[in-house]
Amino acid sequence: MILPIYAYGSPVLRKKCTEIDPNYPNLQELIANMYETMYESNGIGLAAPQVGLPIRIFIVDGTPIEGIKPTDFKRTFINPTILNEWGEPWKYEEGCLSIPTIRENVSRKPELTIRFWDENFKEHELSFDGMAARIIQHEYDHIEGKLFVDYVTPLKKNLLKGKLNNISLGRVEHDYKMRFPIKK
Repeated sequence: MILPIYAYGSPVLRKKCTEIDPNYPNLQELIANMYETMYESNGIGLAAPQVGLPIRIFIVDGTPIEGIKPTDFKRTFINPTILNEWGEPWKYEEGCLSIPTIRENVSRKPELTIRFWDENFKEHELSFDGMAARIIQHEYDHIEGKLFVDYVTPLKKNLLKGKLNNISLGRVEHDYKMRFPIKK
């Protein structure tokens, strides 16, 4: 089932998410729905807060990216913790399904080690680099209540203020199912 993507301004996008256990209700169905939603939205990553759930889970599939390593970079991350990030930070233009039409350069470290549980609650501790590390960092930020626009300069954020406000009001071009914050 395709789930709506929660737009910028939705309070769930700013929450530090809570861990789950193997008994989380309908976990396998949720994971399947998240993958279906991500693919339908032409994304390469999706975090639970983006579908309205303040829990520590995100999915990635970087296989459409040419040259990405590992080449079969499709994973589910449950209760992840980034243990270490290192290397000379590099800028790259990022976008986000919750913030359609806006793309900005974000500086991130090129390598990381992360501990997580997969969809079968098997524990892993793995290192990633390059684009795989960047995708993980972007999605990890979501479960920490951060968005890529938090990394732009104050001047740039001020310039984006009108666009971000329009997104929160639903005044934005998008070609996938979205849910916009309710304004009172």
